[in-house]
Amino acid sequence: MGLSLDTLISPFAALPPDAPLAMPVQSLSAMPRAGGTVAGGGLPASSTRPATLALRRLLVIGGAVLMTIGGGYEMYFVLNGNGPNTLGLIVLTLFVVLFAWIALAFTSALGGFVPLLRRGGLGLGIDRDGPVPSLSTRTALLLPTYNESPSRVMAGLEAIYESLAATGRLDHFDMFILSDTTDADVWLEEEAAFLALRERTGGHGRIFYRRRSKNTERKAGNVGEWVRRFGGAYPQMITLDADSVMDGTTIVRIAAAMEQHPGVGLIQTLPVIVNGSTLFARMQQFAGRVYGPLIAYGIAWWHGPESNYWGHNAIIRTRAFAEQAGLPVLTGRRPIGGHILSHDFVEAALMRRGGWAIHMVPGLAGSYEESPPSLTDIAIRDRRWCQGNLQHAGVLPARGLHWVSRLHLLMGIGSYVTSPLWLVFLLCGILISLQSRFVKPEYFGGTKTLYPNWPQVDPVLAKWVFIGTMGVLLAPKLLAYLALLLNPTDRRGAGGGIRALLSLLIETLLGGLIAPIAMLIQTSGVISILAGRDSGWNTQRRDDGQIPLAVIWSGYWRYMVFGLVLAAIAWAVSPALFAWMSPVLLGLALAVPLVSLTAGRNTGLALRRMGLLRIPEEAAPPAVLARAVQLQSLARDAAPGESLRRLLDEPALMAAHRAMLPPARVVGRDPFEPLLVLGLAKLGETTTLAGALALLTPQERAAVLGSETGLDRLQALHEA
Repeated sequence: MGLSLDTLISPFAALPPDAPLAMPVQSLSAMPRAGGTVAGGGLPASSTRPATLALRRLLVIGGAVLMTIGGGYEMYFVLNGNGPNTLGLIVLTLFVVLFAWIALAFTSALGGFVPLLRRGGLGLGIDRDGPVPSLSTRTALLLPTYNESPSRVMAGLEAIYESLAATGRLDHFDMFILSDTTDADVWLEEEAAFLALRERTGGHGRIFYRRRSKNTERKAGNVGEWVRRFGGAYPQMITLDADSVMDGTTIVRIAAAMEQHPGVGLIQTLPVIVNGSTLFARMQQFAGRVYGPLIAYGIAWWHGPESNYWGHNAIIRTRAFAEQAGLPVLTGRRPIGGHILSHDFVEAALMRRGGWAIHMVPGLAGSYEESPPSLTDIAIRDRRWCQGNLQHAGVLPARGLHWVSRLHLLMGIGSYVTSPLWLVFLLCGILISLQSRFVKPEYFGGTKTLYPNWPQVDPVLAKWVFIGTMGVLLAPKLLAYLALLLNPTDRRGAGGGIRALLSLLIETLLGGLIAPIAMLIQTSGVISILAGRDSGWNTQRRDDGQIPLAVIWSGYWRYMVFGLVLAAIAWAVSPALFAWMSPVLLGLALAVPLVSLTAGRNTGLALRRMGLLRIPEEAAPPAVLARAVQLQSLARDAAPGESLRRLLDEPALMAAHRAMLPPARVVGRDPFEPLLVLGLAKLGETTTLAGALALLTPQERAAVLGSETGLDRLQALHEA
């Protein structure tokens, strides 16, 4: 569709007037200035604290401690009741640490079981079914994007816009597309899609677009730049991801809750994973939809106003964020030092340190996201998250953090450190078996005694400890399934009790086989980060996860070899050890076919047709989600080079592009831009546009398109 020049250069600019808000960088070594207190203009965080919160925390943490003590006590006698050797002590220590991890997950899930059955998970006066509340303030919806599909991004945003309009509260919301895109073709397509979106919706003066040419501090810097430039005009902001979709009613309800509770700094919703087509993505969305609520209800139950932030689909008090969440640069060399990658945990911890309450409302539906389509894609994302979470070690000593916030940071670190610990535990277990098989025991040692010191590795007790550990690990899944059965709507939406059980078994079986592969992937990630290799910033794939078999082989053959070597060692020790390790060995030995199978759409869609791995949002799609899918199916992304040709062919689009550029650089005052200088020099070396574009690197092309001079030269070559 064409765009008129009058429309594009109308008073409705791509950005509203600046409304600066100071966002100072926080010190980790000094106490912050109070913000969420009576003196700071709000209410203390304790005003939204449940009366029984201390008891809840005692039950969850105390229960996990008691379980760990009991498990460690039994494991001690499994290894050697008469005093374990050094290797046994290592295994015992690792067991205690790892069992504590799963015990806390178990007691937390147990704490969420009753609230989930009672349809709780709200608080803050939020009503999931009542009338849409009225609003008195303005809220900005921020959608940061980085080289994402523009049609996909705009489809989700348009669906949110229409859903907000249906609530009758649209006048209280503005939308900002905050682009950090570096690909020139995607950038130009973003601009055209943004302009078309405003035309379709009539969202002039309500939908805005801004692109940064320098991606300083990545997503955290992107949002921080908006706060410093526009935050003064918006008491609240809602952060989205490029794949986020939120129902308008949900948005209005959390905005009203922020207005009613001035001491609350952040409210996190529970995003449901949707739109999965590959087997891997469908496993992720089934697990997230069935087990996720139990986990989220549990942590909301005992976290209270010291909850956490997941980086998107949350509403934030802008003043609280500006006052407390200016991230410092960590000391030391990258990748551990430098800008903080996993910023959300740290921002929540700093806001809570400043006195602001952080809440989670898992009982409020209407919040959605998507999953990476394959193990390979999730591994790429996890590599970045791993680096960011390991950086939390530099934040842990910060002064004034609430102890629950420190626990969040520790758990973020532990979510990746536990992988190498599991690997070491596994290898030490094999070494103990080798020791008992090939090393002659010392029955009397160095002292004279009437009775020999018999080794006491108790196979019967070992079996029961293993069964107990697996029970603790799998119990949350069974509790989640029971909660599903007791909810008629969710049970029907998952295909009924039998299909839901079959889906659970499929997800558990395949997930168990994939787990050792993921363990090695995360272990290699931790090692490479500690060795000094940075993760970079990669664009997230969100569609078909199919990867050529040769690429999968090159990435996963090492895991197959490792599994086969372990299998040979286990068999050499004893068939019993081989049988005990068979789930791990089988997953590693089948790494390549497993990754290939789960990355494809055919198996995932076949299971969907059978009603397996189905979620309620798939059986009866919410209106906003169905609309987003419909809009995406009607749009398409431009072919490479098409956006540039359109820019040069349409004067209206060129005028809009020029109007959206930042102020022109001043020679001698602003930083020197070598990419622009090189790009302009190359444009002068040819007389054809095709020749010029062939000479430019992607980075130089983006620099040229961001310059008035560069645009003039491209236009001249196009018209020649």
